[in-house]
Order: sequence, then C-alpha cells, then structure tokens
Amino acid sequence: MLWIVFLLAAYLLGAVPFGRIIGKRVARIDIRKQGSGNIGATNVARELGLGWGILTLVLDAAKGAIPVIAALAIGGERGLAEGAGLAAIVGHQFSVFIGFRGGKGVATALGIFAVLEPGITVAALGVFLAVVAVTDHVSMGSMATSCGMPLGIALSGGPLERIAAAAVMAGLIVWAHRENIVRLLHGEERGWRRGPEGQPRRSRRRSNSSSE
Repeated sequence: MLWIVFLLAAYLLGAVPFGRIIGKRVARIDIRKQGSGNIGATNVARELGLGWGILTLVLDAAKGAIPVIAALAIGGERGLAEGAGLAAIVGHQFSVFIGFRGGKGVATALGIFAVLEPGITVAALGVFLAVVAVTDHVSMGSMATSCGMPLGIALSGGPLERIAAAAVMAGLIVWAHRENIVRLLHGEERGWRRGPEGQPRRSRRRSNSSSE
C-alpha cells in the first residue's frame, strides 16, 4: 500500500506542468506552441527569459527531489526512494494534465539525484556544462549527463536498485530526445548560443528546431 501511495503521489507531482503554467501566467502563451514546443526550462528561458527558465528549472527539479526526500524521511522499504523518483520522471514526461505529454525530464532527474547522489550530481553538472560549452547543444549535454549517471553510481559502489533506476531514467531521457538526435545527425539542431548552421541565436528565436 505504501508503494502505491508514494508512486501515485510522485507521479502526480511530476505531472504538474510548471513550464506551461508559467507561460500562461507570465505571457499568456502556451509554451508548447512556442520555440521547440517543450515545457522544460530551456524552452521557457528562450521564449520568456532566463529568469523564468531558472524558475522552471528549480520547480521541475523540486518535483523529483520532494518525493525522494519524503521516501527517505519515513524510512521506507529499500528502493522506495528510487521508485518514487522514477514515477516523478514518468509524470513529467507523460503528464495526465496535458494529454500524457510533457518535458524531457532532465531537471526532474537533477532533483532526484541531488538528493540520492549529491557528489555524483555535482560531477555530472560539470560534464553537462563542459559538453554544452563544446557543442553548444543543451540536448547533447543532457543526454551525456543522463547516460553517465548510472555509470557514476556503479563506479562509486551504489546500490543495485539505484543503478537500475538511473539506467531506466537515462533511457527515458534519451528517448525523449529522439527528435533532437535526428536534428543533430542532420546538422539542424538549434544551439544554445547559435542556431543551425552557426546562425546567431536571436535571429532564430522562433525556429522549430530547438533542442529542449
């Protein structure tokens, strides 16, 4: 019964589309119809400004952190915290509130692992920043970091259920980036600073080939 309650609560919290809510409240727009069409922090930052993007990032990360903290606080069964985190990711990507669609899940995963593996998360953030700095693609940094997380946990001797949960989350995040992967292969992915083919970001503001 405890598992059912936690997984359902984590899913519903993860399903709250903060990016869409912010877009509606701040600019009276549906963020899903702007830029890349994603409800995540990157698209919000591009369309509404960096401050609103950061707020979206914090709120999306909190969706992952809160159920994990709650599971650890009650001293639940082994794997409950990881299960709650995974449910939050699923909620974010397949939100019941917006037709079972959603975001990529990167910020939510950040919140989960900031609680479960803070040291590895700091290292992962370093990898993310390095990849984005070199490639100019948030999508590349997101996928590299997500795929590196289960490896980092394994190398640090983390529990099997945590490694497994991280691997499943990485798979979900890479799958959510499948359109980005196609654009990357065709050289059409929009960069954080520059658009496709090196064009300045500002001139491509409404491009439909955004990364997040």
